[in-house]
Amino acid sequence: MAKTHKSSSSSSSRSKATARGQAKSQKKKSLGTPPPPQRGGVELVDPLVQAQLRTYDEALSLFHQQKFAKAKQELEEVLRGPSKELADRARMHLKIAEQRMKPSHEQNPRTADEHYQRGVAMMNIGRWDDARESLDKARKAAPKADHIHYALAALDCLTGEADSALANLKVAIQLRAENRYHARNDEDFAFLQEDPRFTELLYPEKDGLAS
Repeated sequence: MAKTHKSSSSSSSRSKATARGQAKSQKKKSLGTPPPPQRGGVELVDPLVQAQLRTYDEALSLFHQQKFAKAKQELEEVLRGPSKELADRARMHLKIAEQRMKPSHEQNPRTADEHYQRGVAMMNIGRWDDARESLDKARKAAPKADHIHYALAALDCLTGEADSALANLKVAIQLRAENRYHARNDEDFAFLQEDPRFTELLYPEKDGLAS
C-alpha cells in the first residue's frame, strides 16, 4: 500500500510539473510573438496598406502646401485602400480640402453680385449646373444687370444652348451696347461663330441696323 501511495504521489507530482511546463510554454509562445509593425495604430504588414500609407503621406504633404486640388486626388485614392483607419483620416482631410477649394462667396451668397460671382466661379471649374443656378438667382435679384445676362449667354454657349445664348446676349447688349464689342472677341462665344444670327447681332452695321 505504501508503494502504491508513493507511486500515486509521484505520478501526481509529475502531472503538475507537466501542466506547469505547458502553461509556461504557452506563456512564452504568447509573449514571444511580436505584434505587427504599426504607425499611429495602423498595421503595416499588408503591402497594400503600406502603399496606401505612402499615398496618404503624399496627400498630407500637398495639403500642408495648400495644393488642395492635388491633395484631393491623392486623398480620394487613399479611400480605395484596405485600411479603414487610413481611409477615415483621409476622409476628414478631404472634407477640409474641398471646403478650402470653395470660393469664399460660395458659402452663403445673398446679394445679386455674390450669386453672380459664385456663378462665374462655378463656370471656371466646369460646374455648369451650379453656375446656372447661381446666375439665375442673380438675374432674378437684379434683372437689369447687363453683366449677369452676358454671363448667362456665355454659359449657354459653353453648354450648347444656342437659342438661349442669343436671347441672353441680346438683352445684355440692349442694356449696355458695349457688350456687343466684348462678345466679338470673347472665346466663350466660339460656339456661335458660324451662326448667322450671331453675326447679325454683333455686326448690325452690315445690314444698316443697330439693335
